[in-house]
Amino acid sequence: MTSARRVVTLPPTLRGTEALSFATDVRSRGADVLEVRTDLHPAEVVDAAALAGILDLLVSERGTPLPPAWVAAARWVDRDVVHAGALDAPAGKLLASHHAERPLSTEEALRLWDVAIPTGALVKHVEPVGELSQARVAMLLETQSRLRARFGEGRVTLLAMGPVALPIRAVLARRNVLDYVALGGDWKAAPGQRLLADAVREARYPHPVPLPEGEGVVTRLGILGTSIAHSRSPRIHRQPFDRIDIPEDAPVEALVDALLPHYRGFAVTSPFKIRLARHTGSPLDAINTLVRRRDRWESFNTDTEGARTVLERLEARDVFVLGDGGASAAIRSVAPEAGCQLRFLKRSEISSPLGGCGIWTWPDRITPPDALRFEGARVAVIAYGAPARRIAAEITRRGGTPLMLGAAWFIAQARRQRALWETAS
Repeated sequence: MTSARRVVTLPPTLRGTEALSFATDVRSRGADVLEVRTDLHPAEVVDAAALAGILDLLVSERGTPLPPAWVAAARWVDRDVVHAGALDAPAGKLLASHHAERPLSTEEALRLWDVAIPTGALVKHVEPVGELSQARVAMLLETQSRLRARFGEGRVTLLAMGPVALPIRAVLARRNVLDYVALGGDWKAAPGQRLLADAVREARYPHPVPLPEGEGVVTRLGILGTSIAHSRSPRIHRQPFDRIDIPEDAPVEALVDALLPHYRGFAVTSPFKIRLARHTGSPLDAINTLVRRRDRWESFNTDTEGARTVLERLEARDVFVLGDGGASAAIRSVAPEAGCQLRFLKRSEISSPLGGCGIWTWPDRITPPDALRFEGARVAVIAYGAPARRIAAEITRRGGTPLMLGAAWFIAQARRQRALWETAS
């Protein structure tokens, strides 16, 4: 099947030459379409013709009417079937859209589309995810299927919205015409958008199993965590693989259960390792891997492979550990076989400088205590990428020597994850 065209929205802070540079950048990264919205940009700050010379332009009317120059330059003109008043657009340019204020049943959604849509116009339907369940995801897929049956396979896009919508949007994208994605950074045009890089990677390395007739199961992989845009997991595992970045207080337990028919496995990172261990009934204190076993999740902790590698590299008998979360549980489990004595330090217990060897397990988004100081200590950093560099800078600033062992940990545990996901059923 043909993959959906990837749409990136122009951020509201970018205007003039900066907007043109952004369009050029996202085109080089695999975007197909640039969206410009009237609620984000006044007419006078957008050179629509220049932007359209770089990427296909989609202009969206959100409250403020669309400027004629935008309409003239656009490939598509997005007007809401309820709020626009009129669906006027030049021939072949209309994208008729509707953004529901609440989750809808399939029949409710279809009634909204009992309107006259010009032949050939695209159709976009958007809903909040609502209460998470397998039935809710199935209902969104049914709505998508029925809209495609009504309007034609090459015309429909259905999007889910909300803080935990990303994996559901990824599932829906397989049969959408347009895939609204985010470049990354601090701004997204809508909650739940996945990253452009992940959508591009999926299109380049499609799933080896053909999409079945109807709305059958598509087996995806993904990583669940908070602030995980830096994660390298999508680069080394089979596609499709989603970075599912959700808030710390997200209902991750309900989310993984709702996604059971559509994902064969998840990597789990901070802060969900302990919560999902409890949810899956694991005998372990923390887990980092879920594998589908027909109608349930089986959980594992392949972080033990990473922890074993780090302790071997440290070559120390006594090791202090900063933090006592999911990674610490893996370190604790392998320390006896490594002949290593561990000292776990809570933030409130740190009052004097630390020497010897240690492991920093706190995520970089957590501010270390002011009292933390080192006296020549060698401190293993088990993060990687930009977070690892920030942690290393903190260790150095506080008198320690950082040991960058995050890549070694990551590779060791990822090999085991890959083998486990191959056994999914």
